[in-house]
Amino acid sequence: MNQPLQGKVALVAGATRGAGRGIAVELGAAGATVYCTGRTTRAQRSEYNRPETIEETAKMVQQAGGRGIALQVDHLDPAQVKALVAQIEREQGRLDLLVNDVWGGELLTEWNVPVWEHSLEKGLRLLRLAIDTHIITSHFALPLLIKHPGGLLVEMTDGTAEYNNANYRLSLFYDLAKTSVIRMAWAQAKELSPHQCTAVALTPGWLRSEMMLDIYGVTEANWRDATAKQPHFVISETPRYVGRAVAHLAADPKVSRWNGQSLSSGQLAKVYGFTDLDGSQPDAWRYMVEVQDPGKPADATGYR
Repeated sequence: MNQPLQGKVALVAGATRGAGRGIAVELGAAGATVYCTGRTTRAQRSEYNRPETIEETAKMVQQAGGRGIALQVDHLDPAQVKALVAQIEREQGRLDLLVNDVWGGELLTEWNVPVWEHSLEKGLRLLRLAIDTHIITSHFALPLLIKHPGGLLVEMTDGTAEYNNANYRLSLFYDLAKTSVIRMAWAQAKELSPHQCTAVALTPGWLRSEMMLDIYGVTEANWRDATAKQPHFVISETPRYVGRAVAHLAADPKVSRWNGQSLSSGQLAKVYGFTDLDGSQPDAWRYMVEVQDPGKPADATGYR
């Protein structure tokens, strides 16, 4: 098995489910040691009250061919993040890849509600979970990352810079959160460059996360049934697709060419040649601009 990340150490902050889980598993398939952090464990659930756990993610990393290490961490707590990084340094002596994927805003966003009507408490909590967690994690983890040239920071968001700059994301708080992460990657790229390290912002397309599948009452096995409710779901992708994007970035000796850029899974699939689990290459953001947003009938022909 080709494992280009053999000997590499990764931290996926927010690996309990969704994109974080998909990324952790694909890094494992590439041979990496992956620290999988989140708040939900077998013994304790976060306010999401969902069944997915970090132990389950770590097991999936192992099954894929890597080494998965599950650690319960609240990334809003600086002391917990500091202890996490100290443990990684003690056990591995290095950190080659940091994926800031902490989010937590699904239950807090009020869509199509103006800021003066949106719950202020929920909105500010969303911003703390989406932005503060990333800053806190970078603050403590990047000193370890820059000890070795070639380190990579991936800031996970929703939407490309081009798309988000041109479109309102249906909530001031959501819009601000996802746009801020892109700018955060750009700023950190400036700070990491002198250390021969790279930072990028990365977005999946329409993600078939566990929560999204539940919303439509389908499973991964019959996800296309959801197109009866939402025809444009035809462009959706698995979390493993963006996971493969991260794995290819981490294995690219010329990854610095992307420094500071806003990237997408569909864009990188064309560059690196990887596919989603079904062999397709969904290009969701081009589809959004050219098909969904103009109100054309759902048709993914030529987009996956």
